Amino acid sequence: MSSELSVEVVSSARDRRDFIELPHRIYRSVPQWIPWFRSDMRRLIARKHPYFEHSQAEFYLVRRQGRPVARAAVLENTRYNTHQKSRYAHFYFFDAEDDAEAAAALFDSLRAWARARSLDSLMGPFGFGGTTGNGILIQGFEHTAAMTMMAWNHPYYERLLEGLGFERFLDLYSLHLNTSTFRLPERVKSLADKVLERGHFRILRFRSKGELKRVASTIGEVYNVSLASDPNHKDAYPMTDAEIHRATDDLMTVADPALIKILGYDDEIVGFVFGFPDLSRVLRLNDGRLGPLSILRLLVEFRRARDLIINGAGILPRYQRLGGNALLYAALEEAARARTFRDVDLVQVAENTSLMLRDIQTLGGQVRKVHRVYARAV
Repeated sequence: MSSELSVEVVSSARDRRDFIELPHRIYRSVPQWIPWFRSDMRRLIARKHPYFEHSQAEFYLVRRQGRPVARAAVLENTRYNTHQKSRYAHFYFFDAEDDAEAAAALFDSLRAWARARSLDSLMGPFGFGGTTGNGILIQGFEHTAAMTMMAWNHPYYERLLEGLGFERFLDLYSLHLNTSTFRLPERVKSLADKVLERGHFRILRFRSKGELKRVASTIGEVYNVSLASDPNHKDAYPMTDAEIHRATDDLMTVADPALIKILGYDDEIVGFVFGFPDLSRVLRLNDGRLGPLSILRLLVEFRRARDLIINGAGILPRYQRLGGNALLYAALEEAARARTFRDVDLVQVAENTSLMLRDIQTLGGQVRKVHRVYARAV
């Protein structure tokens, strides 16, 4: 490693500030990039997140002659490893200038951290708490990030990681639908009508965030069973109650109750689709800050947004293939037209979830972005 480079564990107030501010400098002239909330970043670095009740992480910063040039967090998610029967370390918040030497020094430190914990592989980007977007963008750079749900990064990130020996672990797709051509096929509409006539399945509707919060824990349980318990979901694990509560609070910041579609069967909640108005434009303008003016901008954009993001869908395994998915898609189409959204983006769809991919493509969805999760031995 060059004497000009130093790799530091984030510890001081200066380190924390530089860790948070580095991507703001790297992406300053990139309109497609959307920043995380600075307050959320500070809480994570301070370990004030329920993830740290069961697992560990460290934050690293690389400086070249004192100037920050690369950063990343390295994690040991014990719940993920137990669930997946693996010995992975994860990395997240990887951002860097186009500097192969700095990237190599950074990942040498991440791998050393993993080896010290007897972990055998390093995989990522893979984040905190089960709901943060994973992977680096490798296709679709012309499109804006889906708020903070799926990140935008420079094209050279792929070269940096593959140059360090990382290989593809999993691809995640973002699929695009235009509401002018988004029409449920007649067979799907007919199936949805028949499902309603049978009287067991129904769509729960919410008039306020308060009503939605009251069923949040049950939705979290459905998430844990429908996604995290599916062996095809290599990027999921069962969240704790505290993590579900934290994720609910985070999502409520950008949630519209009318766009959250919950599937019921008799008296049981068995499925969900989460829709969000796309607030990316204002999040970029606010630059990660949450003051009175930025909150006002978000409130105005909340009703003005003309694009819809779908992030999260699932049905309990024993209720799949009974027509409930058709009912959810019909409710989704209804919501998209009620708000006159122009475009719908379905994000974080894993390549191995063949049933969901087939359903979305049946509705006319086309892959617009690809995020790749990488892995290599430590």
